[in-house]
Formats: sequence, structure tokens, C-alpha cells
Amino acid sequence: MVSINCDMGEGFGIWRLGDDAALMPHIHIANVACGFHGSDFNHMRATVRLAKAHGVAVGAHPSLPDLQGFGRREMKIGREELTNCLIYQIGALTGFLGAEGMSLNHIKPHGSLYGMAARDPEIAAAICDAADIFRVPILGMRGTLHESVYPARGHTMVAEFYADLDYADDGSLIITREHPPVEAEAGTARCLRALREGVVATVGGHDVPVGRESICIHSDTPGAADLARTLRQALRREGLDHAA
Repeated sequence: MVSINCDMGEGFGIWRLGDDAALMPHIHIANVACGFHGSDFNHMRATVRLAKAHGVAVGAHPSLPDLQGFGRREMKIGREELTNCLIYQIGALTGFLGAEGMSLNHIKPHGSLYGMAARDPEIAAAICDAADIFRVPILGMRGTLHESVYPARGHTMVAEFYADLDYADDGSLIITREHPPVEAEAGTARCLRALREGVVATVGGHDVPVGRESICIHSDTPGAADLARTLRQALRREGLDHAA
């Protein structure tokens, strides 16, 4: 069975990013921003309440402290400082979950933090240091340090495939400041191939292996709600829907 996860709750103040209300009925788990790349206390609570209303599990989506760059710029940061940064963010979301009678489902590092942890053992270790406190699965990427470091530290890793990001020829994700539109049918076909064959075509035309326990859609991708709806329908037809 396969879940659909979505990065969301990323508005801030009066600004809105993505159509969370349209996305929420079509996903299984929500990765909720914790204030350091997007979101704030009002957006966090509103997103948790929206998820609860739709029976969607909620995980923390912590980032590097980079609100200006939306967490998609790398930075130098030590292991202890990063651990504290993550505990601060995850703890805030956990408080709002408790207020709604919900529990933390998982942790998914955001943006450049996710990419740095894929190749830097100190960054991956810092994520585990924070996860040691909350004891929930961590979403990660096959073929990277996520897959080796997280389980070695006693954490369950959920391997995900990205429906709306391109893959480089070395199997890494191409992370951009803004996501281009994704056509729903084409994106769904790409996901189904990843689920059936365990591979995706890179920007150079090569097939690379990918994880397939969960499929990620970004709420700020143009057409994200259509993609989520079409993909969820396809998972049901294929008998792969996590909720079935």
C-alpha cells in the first residue's frame, strides 16, 4: 500500500501558499511547516485542524532557519545547533497536535535540509538526535544517507518518491526555489511507473531506482490539487491506496 504525503501549511501571516483545503481530501499524511521556512502559529493550528477534519495524519516538516529563502538554500550549521533548531520546530507542532487530540505521525525534513542530510553524515545524525526525542518514522530518500543512517540509529525510514520534482542522473533531487507546473495525468503515469518498476527517468533520460512507500506532492506546485486527486483515484483503481 502506498500513501500520498504533501508539504503544506506553508503560508505566513496574511500570505497564502498552496491550496491546502483542496489538497487535504486527497492525501494520507500532511507534512506541516513549523515556522522556519513557512507557516506561523496560526497557520500551524489551522492546518492541524484541517487535517483532523479529513482524517489525515500529521507530521512535522522542519527546515533550516531560512524564512527568506523558504528553506531552499543551504547553510553551514553545526550538529548541536541543528538538533536544537529541529527540536524547537517539532515541539511547537506537537503542542498544536496535542491541543487537537492528535499525535505526531512522522518527521520529514524540508528542502535543502533534506538534501544535505542525504549526503552529510553530521546533518543526518542531527536529524536522528532530534528524532530520538519524538520516536516517529522519518520520511527519506532511497540510495542516500537517509537509508543508512536513520535505521542504524533505530529509526524507521519511509522511502518516498517525488511526483513533482525532477531527478538528476545521479539519482538526486533537483531542488529549485519555485516548482514548475505538473500535468495531472502525466504526473500520475510517472508515479505509477515508479510504483510498478521502482525507477524514474532522469533529466538525462536514464532510469534510476527510487523509493515507493509514499509519494510526495508539494502544495506550492501549480496544479497540485489536480495531481493529488488524479493520483489518489489511480491508486484506488490499482488497489494500492494506503487507506483501502
